Amino acid sequence: MSDDPEAMLSWDETVFRDEHVFEIDYLPDAFRHRESQLESLKYALRPAVRGSRPLNTMIQGPPGTGKTTAVQKLFGELGGQTDIQTVRVNCQVDATRYAVFSRIFQGIFDYEPPSSGISFKKLFGQLTERLVDDENVLVVALDDVNYLCYENEASDTLGSLLRAHETHSGVKIGVIVVSSDLSLDLIDELDTRVQSVFRPEEIFFPRYAVDEIRSILEERADRGFHDGVIGHSGLERVAELTADSGDLRVGIDLLRRAGMQAEIRASRVIATEDIETAYEKSKHVHLSRSLRGLSASERALLEVLVNHDGERAGAVYEAFEAKTGLGYTRYSELVNKLDQLEIIEARYADVEGRGRSRELSLEYEPQAILDRLE
Repeated sequence: MSDDPEAMLSWDETVFRDEHVFEIDYLPDAFRHRESQLESLKYALRPAVRGSRPLNTMIQGPPGTGKTTAVQKLFGELGGQTDIQTVRVNCQVDATRYAVFSRIFQGIFDYEPPSSGISFKKLFGQLTERLVDDENVLVVALDDVNYLCYENEASDTLGSLLRAHETHSGVKIGVIVVSSDLSLDLIDELDTRVQSVFRPEEIFFPRYAVDEIRSILEERADRGFHDGVIGHSGLERVAELTADSGDLRVGIDLLRRAGMQAEIRASRVIATEDIETAYEKSKHVHLSRSLRGLSASERALLEVLVNHDGERAGAVYEAFEAKTGLGYTRYSELVNKLDQLEIIEARYADVEGRGRSRELSLEYEPQAILDRLE
């Protein structure tokens, strides 16, 4: 702690001018370094402004590259159009067809449908009738659509949306799918009957370059901190760590946590030690986000793996079955999903006398996973 009283915070002071600037859901006024992607998205949705069905769009890119922000910014602009309905669905949370359509229902009617007692057919019929009666175009963004693929729900969900006009005359629906899983070929995951009507425009969001990261973080720091809280060298270090992670959200979270570390020291300025300490938590932003959407059985499997890291799938299953009572088929599905989420690695290895068997290993430190499962 500094001996200079002027450099010390009193109990009711803060280094933050606006802490919300560092929240993940904050929408910046200026959306830098994604101008071409925004223009491509506007091009695909332009028919909706004229009352026609928009082009379907597939947005892909690594985590933390601005995909969700782009959709939210554009949906905000379209919000002023009285004949366009926009609904963004977080498929990490709503990972079944019924859950997706319940979220769309809520977006159109401004209240949730009954949690039970209403069939999908009836729910779907009420949605389409409202759209036709109001002569509205519906644009649905399926954010993190890869989660629908992990649950084998993508074809049914997209098929219902894209073929709605075939059973309900006058319905106009466009779909934006957003995926951060670059190993997933979404088109190949879909049934051929869905592939034939999807045919999306493709927009790619690459990782931000270091100078782009620096300018974005500098703008956040200017808005979020009081003057002089973080210096040039501090911002350079945050940008460097963010570039190493490849995820802009790591840097945004790191700025916030570094500010909080400075306040713990009652300091008006962020020191290098604040950044390095905060990074130990901020580097796991992707892990925290992935774990947040896991089911009870998926979390149970991770807890088992903490004590059986690197063991063969059969041995892990014995411990998992003893803990949950679930069968091997469901266990195998859970392993595949956690592997696709890059929380674990399921790697095939030769076992003498037994052919090939999968070995399951955690992609993160066991304690980091346990801390975030609590």
